[in-house]
Parts: sequence; structure tokens; C-alpha cells
Amino acid sequence: MRDATRSGGKAALYDAFAASGKALASGKRLELLDLLAQGERTVDALAKASGLNLTTASAHLQTLKQAGFVATRREGVRIHYRLAGDDVGRLFALLRKVADRHQSAVPAARDAYLGEDGAVEVTHEELLDRVAAGGVVVLDVRPAEEYRAGHIPGALCIPVAELADRIGELPEEAEVVVYCRGEYCALAYDAVRLLADHGRRAIRLDDGMLEWRLADRPVRTGDAA
Repeated sequence: MRDATRSGGKAALYDAFAASGKALASGKRLELLDLLAQGERTVDALAKASGLNLTTASAHLQTLKQAGFVATRREGVRIHYRLAGDDVGRLFALLRKVADRHQSAVPAARDAYLGEDGAVEVTHEELLDRVAAGGVVVLDVRPAEEYRAGHIPGALCIPVAELADRIGELPEEAEVVVYCRGEYCALAYDAVRLLADHGRRAIRLDDGMLEWRLADRPVRTGDAA
């Protein structure tokens, strides 16, 4: 009897684990987690950023909430979503890494999405060393609301969509270190290509804001510079 009870308990436990896996079994839900890793957002903002209609975005967010991956707060009629904890961000980052290493379709899809810009990549430590040595501009090319939610201290904010018109704000002789949301974010690749086309020296952080946060690096919040 005890063995049967234990067997049933084990099955229930693994079914509970599987429920979390099922919540992640959607590319669009992973994209929503990627956006929420940058900061709190309303349903409307998430729908717009992910290219979903409001009903579909809400349904995906409810699935993530039921699995315990996101939390909410209400402000008047608006509901704001956020990651339920840093452990959710770590799980998301690890899932991408494991898939990249062991899922044969990922590298080709990654390369097709990100493209090639020929840029040098630097680690967190190398970025900090370059900043300490001077002559480097750190450029955040995410949307301004993501920058305000948290950015690398001292980074300038020029969203990639505005970079062509605002490139004159960057010192001509400075080396520009570009970063965006994370390791698989195309914004930094697009920015480096644009800067190179304008004759600027541009390199790229080898990951992005998600990994910077998870590494417990210093983060500053506030208005765009």
C-alpha cells in the first residue's frame, strides 16, 4: 500500500513539474518572458511589442501566471505583469543556452535571425576594463522604457530605430560598445551594422541586459540620457 501511495505521489510530483514545462512550450510565451525580463509591462504594451492581439497576449500571460512564472499588480483598470522572480529569468536564460547547445535547429535559426556583423564581442569584465580605461561609449539600443527600467550605469540611450538620425550624438573618435536585451537580441546586431556603415568603431557586448542583471552587475534606473 505504501509503495502504491509513493508511486502515486511521484507521478503527481512529476506531473506538476511537467505543467511548468508545458507553460514554456510556446515560442510566443517565451518571447513574452524575454520582454518581461527587461521590466514590468502592461498587457497592452506586451501585445504591441510581441506583435500579438490583446486577446491572444492575455491568454498567454494567464498561462504563464498559472504556472507561477509571472506576477501581476493592478493600477486602476490596468494590470501590470512582471517576472515572478530572478529564478524565472535564470530558467529562461538557461533554456536558451541548453537549446542552443543540444537542439540542432537552434544554431541555424539563430544565425538566420541575428545575421553577421563581423563585430568584436566583449565580456562583462572586458567592458568594465574598457570603461575604466576611458574613450569608450556604452550604448543601450533598447526602447527607452526598457532603458528606464534598468540599464548599465553610464550607458547612453539611443533606441536602434532612432540611431540613424541621432548618430551625431556619439563622439566620432570613441569606440562604441553596444548592448540590448540579451544574447539573442537582434537590436545590437542591427545597431553595430548601422554604426559600421557610418564609419564608426562599434563592438558588441557578448550578451545583454538580462545576463547583466543575472550576474548581479550594477544596474541603474531612471530617465534616458
